[in-house]
Amino acid sequence: MTKQIRLAVVGGNRGFGYHKSCDSLSDIVEVNAICDLNEAVFARWKEKYPGIRKFTSFEKLLADPDIDAILLATPMQVHASQSVQAMRAGKHVLCEVASAQSVEDCWELVETVEQTGAVYMLAENFCYTRTSMMVRHMAESGAFGELTHAECGYIHDVRTATHDAQGNLMWRGEMMRDFNGNNYPTHSLGPVSQWLGINRNDSFDYMTTIVSKPASQSDYFKEIFGPDHPGAKPDYWKQGDSCLSLIRTKQGAVIYLRNDFSSPRPFNYLYYGLQGTKGCYVSGRDTIEEPLVWLDGRSPGKSYMGNVSWSKLSEYTDEFEHPWWKSNSDKMKAEQSSRFGDYFVMKEFITAIIEKRRPDFDVYDSVAVSSILPLSIQSVAQNGYPVAFPDFAKNKHAFVKS
Repeated sequence: MTKQIRLAVVGGNRGFGYHKSCDSLSDIVEVNAICDLNEAVFARWKEKYPGIRKFTSFEKLLADPDIDAILLATPMQVHASQSVQAMRAGKHVLCEVASAQSVEDCWELVETVEQTGAVYMLAENFCYTRTSMMVRHMAESGAFGELTHAECGYIHDVRTATHDAQGNLMWRGEMMRDFNGNNYPTHSLGPVSQWLGINRNDSFDYMTTIVSKPASQSDYFKEIFGPDHPGAKPDYWKQGDSCLSLIRTKQGAVIYLRNDFSSPRPFNYLYYGLQGTKGCYVSGRDTIEEPLVWLDGRSPGKSYMGNVSWSKLSEYTDEFEHPWWKSNSDKMKAEQSSRFGDYFVMKEFITAIIEKRRPDFDVYDSVAVSSILPLSIQSVAQNGYPVAFPDFAKNKHAFVKS
């Protein structure tokens, strides 16, 4: 029988969302510890797992020999340092997005994985939704031909999550106050990077970024907390409302990436498009609209004749359902766990530990999409000047985990 991997959750509030996935995988993972600075967070964990051990010290948790791996669900600003600390303490790491906020931290993550042999995976659950994985399977099967363009965006009014009830900034608000760039890129870029084969048969080459003025965030703080709150003044915020990045890959594909946390509008955080020489894909504008595809030679007509029309993506499910979603058992567990891909994130992380291999979204993939933040800040500061991507994966094929 396969030994259960003993998992500790660091950041009990956000991390609680993974308990359904862990319960579905109870044959291979056991949640045996929780770490948080707020004692009040422990109550629902104790109710769910009466025997769970509680920690308020991250260092004491890392020193515990009965913990094999940790799930980091802490504020983004500490992800890189905590991941490095955990791997150097002999723990495998599943990290919430993003991996890091600086190029230097990205390099340290890569070097730590290569030095320790730890399994490190980014918990980018948007990669593992049923639709994202089906489009990935289509792209890898050549259904769209040679890929030339992708677009994606995380357009999600999260202004209520930038502050507490008293108007003090939380970590999202601190990011918007302190950074001016594409500060939350991975939900958008994660699936696209897999469709384009980043770190497989292509890689990011360079990018440019521009940002609008910070209008909606200050309007919101003025409405909620009054004109005397510092956040009611536009110049309090470095981050503009809408951030637009253009990325070119070394194989010549281009990517349009938008991030918008502040603009008042319905959510559209599943906004994607993919274009190739033989077809294309567009997502719905919300959860009600169906995603659409058009495939040259399979759909009637020719696009250059102007006599073609879209088909529903679901019409191709029998042919292009991703293998991970073909198992009725996995499909049921995934749908019960989350509308996103949390179940497959956890399953892939745990089985990678057991099988002593790299996970599907490894450290090289993680820093590639996470590095958008610091690189976009550089570009914005230079009025959109192109910035090159470091070659984080230069040792990927030479490095073999023992």
